[in-house]
Amino acid sequence: MSEGVDTVGLDTPPRLAVDRLLDDRETRIIVCCGAGGVGKTTTAAALGVRAAARGRKAVVLTIDPARRLAQSMGIDSLDNTPRRVATAGGDGGELHAMMLDMKRTFDEIVEAHADAERARAILANPFYQSLSAGFAGTQEYMAMEKLGQLRARDDWDLIIVDTPPSRSALDFLDAPGRLGSFLDGKFIRVLMAPAKVGGRAGMKFLNVGMSMMTGTLSKLMGASLLKDVQTFVAAMDTMFGGFRTRADATFRLLQAPGTAFLVVAAPEPDALREAAYFVERLAAERMPLAGLVLNRVHGSGADQLSAERALAAAENLEEGGIVDQESGKAGLRDTAAEPPGADDDTTAVDRITAGLLRLHAERMQVIAREQRTRDRFTSLHPEVAVAEVAALPGDVHDLAGLRAIGERLAAGVPAGA
Repeated sequence: MSEGVDTVGLDTPPRLAVDRLLDDRETRIIVCCGAGGVGKTTTAAALGVRAAARGRKAVVLTIDPARRLAQSMGIDSLDNTPRRVATAGGDGGELHAMMLDMKRTFDEIVEAHADAERARAILANPFYQSLSAGFAGTQEYMAMEKLGQLRARDDWDLIIVDTPPSRSALDFLDAPGRLGSFLDGKFIRVLMAPAKVGGRAGMKFLNVGMSMMTGTLSKLMGASLLKDVQTFVAAMDTMFGGFRTRADATFRLLQAPGTAFLVVAAPEPDALREAAYFVERLAAERMPLAGLVLNRVHGSGADQLSAERALAAAENLEEGGIVDQESGKAGLRDTAAEPPGADDDTTAVDRITAGLLRLHAERMQVIAREQRTRDRFTSLHPEVAVAEVAALPGDVHDLAGLRAIGERLAAGVPAGA
């Protein structure tokens, strides 16, 4: 049995022991991944707060968090520099937080791996500015780059990564390969050819083959854009190999024993389907999965009363009957024994009670639907440890809220269960 897992029975998935995972000093990186809108950022922040309280020196790398989450950590704003969360920590623990700035991270790579003159030329190039700000997969690639930078600094003993809100959770693993393939691809190599071929042979090549190719590309891209791309490629030529090398190094870091992936999902079919794909992909890539965090799980403290019985009781009250508590059968009231005015009061109470019973029935139906969805995931992946987090009545807006989420993560079961 791996670290961070408790077994609970043959028919129940193993429980994810979050505190055990956070306390394990061999765990240096936790990656929170999953579909968009399932609470990855809040989960990552709550894990950071709890880890710091338990003595870890943690940094949370968030991807475009809501402003209220930055404020909940006592920081006016998050940027590309880790900032200390002053009120978090305990037993020697510290918490830092930062928000990935995709373009600034790309700029830092250029400044670190090119001489000053070449760096200025690259940073001023219009094609580079478009690539660094919005090329498909750039955000995911830069998240990997920033993770590598943080790990190399060794200032923290735990790095918690909130992966980007992509169309697919798999984009985080695919993006470095896509960007690397683009930078190493045939298109780039063709554009680099004029700079690599010199002398008369180069001029012949340019006059025959390149003139045809550039003419075609000029029509497709426009002469100005083509010139910007060629200038960018010439300036970046010596850096292309570095992108691939660093991407490969970070990918290996994600496969290392000190890394733990937490797949975050909501108890909804689409989110758990995405989670299942990710679990399978992590296994295929030999990446260490710690377990599944299931957010916004509904529970009830009165789950002995089924939806069917609650609806039946509501209908009975609305039709003017009552439920016989001893026999479970409906019977009519004895109105003769009631004082004057009691009928109106009783009708109002019955109406309110029926409404509450219907609300309870709806809640129980939601719980049953979530259970069926969860069971489908568990039947496919019975080995995956699960921590369930109860749905909250509102948004998390302060450190107390993040601590509450952390406590629910550690408990691993929803309220009322």
